[in-house]
Amino acid sequence: MRFGLTILPELPWAQLRPRWEAAEAMGFDHAWTYDHLVWGGLPESPWYGTTPTLTAAALVTERIGLGTFVSSPNFRHPVALHRDVQSLDDVSGGRFLLGVGTGGDLDSRILGGEELSTRERVDRFQEFVELLVRLRTEDHVDADGRWFSARDARTLPPLRDVPLVVAANGPRSLRFAARTGDAWVTTGPRVDTLDAWFDGLDQARRTLEEALVEHGRDPAEVPRYLNLDSAPQFSLESAGVFTDMTGRAAELGFTDVITHWPRPDGPYAGDEAVLEQVAADVLPALRG
Repeated sequence: MRFGLTILPELPWAQLRPRWEAAEAMGFDHAWTYDHLVWGGLPESPWYGTTPTLTAAALVTERIGLGTFVSSPNFRHPVALHRDVQSLDDVSGGRFLLGVGTGGDLDSRILGGEELSTRERVDRFQEFVELLVRLRTEDHVDADGRWFSARDARTLPPLRDVPLVVAANGPRSLRFAARTGDAWVTTGPRVDTLDAWFDGLDQARRTLEEALVEHGRDPAEVPRYLNLDSAPQFSLESAGVFTDMTGRAAELGFTDVITHWPRPDGPYAGDEAVLEQVAADVLPALRG
């Protein structure tokens, strides 16, 4: 099992820098930040840009993986995002992880985008990812899509093997992730109890594995990331809760779990002392 920590870009860098440095010092394997113009969970909060934040984080760390959790088509164009990915991968020395998902539609509305149905948002996301995949492997890329187009898009310098971590919850998206992703990340279902949440994750896992086999892929070779804090209970409520949730995730075959730096209130409210306890005592024990 590998462990990730999400650090929201809601504070000035002078206050965030110690957190990114601490994430590495505490032994986390990867650290993430949200990729939004405004996050719907904190619509009145200050918010800072994802690419500059991750660039700065890359310059003050040496080992830890760094990723977007997640980038979406709501305000990103694949060609422009590809350039950011190239730079982040270069600056980090090959530590960048590209998480992609449909995302909420708040960012799109801010830019005057039209209201889309769930099906349309998934259609747009899949077109977004398919063009990203082409940009990873081709040069002089042309595309004519409903949502995104490109004309002789140059892709140099060559991109190293940046993992494409595809977010998926529903059956259609899970099948798409199985076809296009290097890894899968999920938030699980929206339910009221922890048991129901893990039951939903189990069903999603089965769907993903069936689709991987259909595409001739070995399910055991595809990393699986779980956002623990999409559950009805915050994973850092206590060290015991984190241990229990991580154990249940491992039983379902998840290779990586991701928690959040505790906030004083609102989303992910918790005590930083619990994070420190988990890092000092729980992570070494779970790694064996």
